[in-house]
Amino acid sequence: MSGAGTRRARRRDRRVYLAGHPVLFVLLAATRRRPVVRIGRTVLVHGGAAYHEVLTRLPLDRTAAGTTGGAAAELTGGGLLFDQDGDDHRAARRTLAADLGARTALRLRPRWQAVLDERLAVLGRGLALDLVPLAAELAGLTAAALTTPAPTAAGPAGAPDPLLLAHAATEAAAATARDHLPGRRRPGGAEAAATAAARLNSLLPDGLDAMLAVAAVNTTVAALPRAAAWCADAGLWAGLTPDNAPGVASELLRLTAPSPVLPRVAAAGATVAGCPIARGDRLVLVARHAAESHRDTPVDPARATQAVFGAGPHACPGAAAARALLAEFLLALAPYRPTVVRARADHRSALPGWAELQVRAGRPAGRGASR
Repeated sequence: MSGAGTRRARRRDRRVYLAGHPVLFVLLAATRRRPVVRIGRTVLVHGGAAYHEVLTRLPLDRTAAGTTGGAAAELTGGGLLFDQDGDDHRAARRTLAADLGARTALRLRPRWQAVLDERLAVLGRGLALDLVPLAAELAGLTAAALTTPAPTAAGPAGAPDPLLLAHAATEAAAATARDHLPGRRRPGGAEAAATAAARLNSLLPDGLDAMLAVAAVNTTVAALPRAAAWCADAGLWAGLTPDNAPGVASELLRLTAPSPVLPRVAAAGATVAGCPIARGDRLVLVARHAAESHRDTPVDPARATQAVFGAGPHACPGAAAARALLAEFLLALAPYRPTVVRARADHRSALPGWAELQVRAGRPAGRGASR
């Protein structure tokens, strides 16, 4: 992935940062050259080795305000993976990793394909399609499947409507993310976050599933449209096949880094890349730079590809499912060779993404790649 097409893809993708998260983008760009940078009690971690060291060796406070665990506590009242410690955390993560592994992708693939076949049909009729609602539907479907109990002898469990669940999860994330990222706080933010959390919890059979739904939905809604726009701008559709789609999906996740920063708080002192870190320091782990998203070819491909999903005991257990869904999404689009006809960045979302991404087929379906 190089050349004029990649430069065009990067220019468009940069808009989701400049429009939705300008303070964050400027801060990260200004400090990127150094692996670790201290600004008061906040430490920005850019370097891949430093990022890996923090996630694998530095004790972290899972319940501190302004962290993922802190947000989880706000959404659920505590007691789930994101704000656990020690043996409880490791056991919960192993269970969740098994739930979100390759078997989950196999189970959900027919449902993903059914939605894709139905929604993408308009492209074959020469009409435009907004990929953001489609990504939300796929995200909500996936989150609903992961958070709904299996059917019992008493009958099937009731799953929430995918689009309602996706909307509630994106609203909850947007309301709580303002405590994570640099920038001005909006008046009434705490009340808005509480209202959004209550709305999300009302759709779920178990309130402890709220953070799982938030993570699954928001990452998917950010990742899928950005990856599709990149494929269109970089001219990747023609070369996409079932054999190479998983690798292309992994590389696009590295290049776009849907969750560009991981907010954490140090639970103990340490020195990372020559920078002293004290207990209580706020850590901004820049996954985008650890993944070398700003480079066409990473120095350490394996570490860069994994960095998008964290590292060690803090690696995202949903990585396999995320890669599988993106591969299916791209393969379904590829026969149409879609081009972007309208793109509007999202100013409110928790993660950099598109509020609207309208595409139109560049060629009739059936003449390009196939699933």
